[in-house]
Amino acid sequence: MASQYEIEHNIQPSSTPARRRRQVDMSSFTSHLHQILPESAPASATSPHEQHNNPHAVANPSDMAALYRLLQDQMGTLSMTAPTDENRDFLRQLVEALELDVAHPPMQIEGVSQEFLDMLERVPRKTIKAEDTCPICAEKYLDDQYCLVVELPCHHSHRFDLECVGPWLRSKGTCPLCRKELAKKKEVVKDEDDDEDEDDVNGLYG
Repeated sequence: MASQYEIEHNIQPSSTPARRRRQVDMSSFTSHLHQILPESAPASATSPHEQHNNPHAVANPSDMAALYRLLQDQMGTLSMTAPTDENRDFLRQLVEALELDVAHPPMQIEGVSQEFLDMLERVPRKTIKAEDTCPICAEKYLDDQYCLVVELPCHHSHRFDLECVGPWLRSKGTCPLCRKELAKKKEVVKDEDDDEDEDDVNGLYG
């Protein structure tokens, strides 16, 4: 299956692509996500309340639990081969954070939309240092011929392989590092003067 980088740059994957071994399998996660969350919502939907045209269309709890279990298993597998204690501890924290979602699935998926992922800032390859690694897979970005590194809006240093962070963002909607919620929109505070203007529809002042 082609990587997100290859799709974005119209690159045909070779028979022996230069891919790293330690990486989250986004394809299996996305496949299951589409089964329980049909992409019938507006492309601009970034809130869990906007993910369905039918407000009563919610996923089965067992399907929701399976989604989080799938992500939890992948993080757990990565932790078993973590190259450093820091990476192992970080991955175990993510596994523990997902346990509540597995045991008590939320009514709706709280993650970001696919459009949100597509709009994340891409980090230019030329600005990536040789020693820079993904916090999740702990692999050096530049070891991947077609690395696709994204920067989250919460902090300029919160960078990840898109393939690694994508499932977490789609399911949880938070930064894996600081846990800031990225899916929530800021509420627009309406000016009271605007209400007065709307009431005066005929332009009759005073």
